[in-house]
Amino acid sequence: MRLILMRHGQTLWNAEQRLQGHDDSDLSEHGVQQALNFAPYARALMPVAVVSSDLGRARQTAALIGCATAPSDRRLREIDMGVWTGRTRSELLADHTCEYLAWRAGAYTPIKGEAWSAFRARVAAGLKDWLTWAAGDVLAVVHEGVVRAACHEFLDLPPANAVPVTPGTATILSFASAEASAAKLEGYNIGPFLPDYLAAD
Repeated sequence: MRLILMRHGQTLWNAEQRLQGHDDSDLSEHGVQQALNFAPYARALMPVAVVSSDLGRARQTAALIGCATAPSDRRLREIDMGVWTGRTRSELLADHTCEYLAWRAGAYTPIKGEAWSAFRARVAAGLKDWLTWAAGDVLAVVHEGVVRAACHEFLDLPPANAVPVTPGTATILSFASAEASAAKLEGYNIGPFLPDYLAAD
C-alpha cells in the first residue's frame, strides 16, 4: 500500500518565503494553478482514501484537486514555529543563522515552538491510523514539514538530508502492510513541473 503525501499549493506567504506554521494564508494564483495541475495525477493514483491537514491552505488544495469533502486531521498540520511564525527565511538566516540551520535539521526548537521529536510522533501516529483505517492507498494533502517528518519516521531520512518539497508535488512511500514500521521511497517531488529547491517552509 502507498502513502501519497501531497504538499499544498504555493501560498501568498510561501511566495514571500515566510514561515507559516499553524498560521495560514491563501493560495497564490500560482498555487491555485499548481493544485489544478495536480488534479489529474490525484485521480490517476486512485487512492482508497483522501485526508488533509485541518489548516486552510491544505483544505483549499484538497478542494481544488476534487476532494473538497475529504476529512481533515489536525495531527497532519504543519509544525508549530512559535515566535518564528511570520518571519521570512532571509530574516532568520541573517539574524539566527545557526539556529535556523539547526531547526531545518530538526535539532532546534524556536521559543514557543514545537519540538521536532513531538511533531514527528504526532504526524507518524496520524498517518499510520489513516493507513490502517483505509487498508489501501491513502492520499494526504499536507505540508512540507509533514513530508519531511514522514520521511524521517518511515525511511530513516534525517530532515537535514532532504531537499525542500515543492508546493503542489507528491512524495510516495510504499508499505508492505499497514502494520509495517518502515517504507520504501517510490517517488519524491513528483509533479507536472520542475522541483523548486528554494521552496519556503
